[in-house]
Amino acid sequence: MKLFRSAPLELPSGGDLAGFEGATAWLNSEPLTPAGLRGKVVLVDFWTYTCINWLRTLAWVRAWSDAYADGLVVVGVHTPEFPFERDVDNVRAAVEEMDIRYPVALDPNYEVWRAFSNNYWPAVYIADAEGRIRHHHYGEGGYEEIEQVLQQLLRDAGAEGVGADLVEVEPTGFEVQADWDNLLSPEAYLGSQQAENFVDGDADLQRNHWALAGDWAIGPRACVLRGSDGRIAFRFHGRDAHLVMGPPTTATSVPYRVSLDGEPPGADHGFDVDEQGRGTLSQQRLHQLVRQQGRIEDRTLEIAFEAAGAEVYCFTFG
Repeated sequence: MKLFRSAPLELPSGGDLAGFEGATAWLNSEPLTPAGLRGKVVLVDFWTYTCINWLRTLAWVRAWSDAYADGLVVVGVHTPEFPFERDVDNVRAAVEEMDIRYPVALDPNYEVWRAFSNNYWPAVYIADAEGRIRHHHYGEGGYEEIEQVLQQLLRDAGAEGVGADLVEVEPTGFEVQADWDNLLSPEAYLGSQQAENFVDGDADLQRNHWALAGDWAIGPRACVLRGSDGRIAFRFHGRDAHLVMGPPTTATSVPYRVSLDGEPPGADHGFDVDEQGRGTLSQQRLHQLVRQQGRIEDRTLEIAFEAAGAEVYCFTFG
């Protein structure tokens, strides 16, 4: 894809690039510093591995890191949202599975987050070769503008061969963009701190309401199944349905079964379940339960767990 621009972008300075001293460890790199990055354009990407909004940006971030490797350094700052995302082994597994090859700073104490005065996942901050923040973007989208900023700052730094062509990406899996025209269900947290639209009983759920059946402990961040079987139901409107969930430890697993309007999902199953809706919790991560192939309308999603210990945190949709 090519875009012709008649004049340079206006890129005001937003102050100096903050440091990464608060990072407790690094993946794919030795620790990096603003001083050591001078002479390079730097893109700092705040992420957490269960965030669907960040996952849908990853194809572009990965492509920019590859396309502009001679003059650009991408630094991923992993600041966890859920407790299990503080586990270094979980993050390391996510980095490998998601083919993230650029440096990743682990920020479990939110110190780098605070140094940047950041409040969002995802969030992108771009610094020029002199270490000055010249652009930022919060949330999904803005890919053309971000890449144009990178190209301009690379040219300003003397990089050769940087034209106006934009990277081409073919997202797969979680990285596929949402069907925004048919998305009417927002993110829904299940812990008591942020839960909304919980109802007692699921006989006639309204859109974006949810219910539990079985012996559950409702904690501040998650609902945890105490009995040998339990169900959670959600009435949603969107192409995709995801759930952040996992077993109590990575050494255990919990089988589960997904249904749509009381029937196996068939061709509408997500990639974490089969056509009969069968899946197994063996990792603490985001799971895709539904990716509908036809007309999008209100559907009731139900997940039935067949053993104790399942922890469910947050529904997201796409």
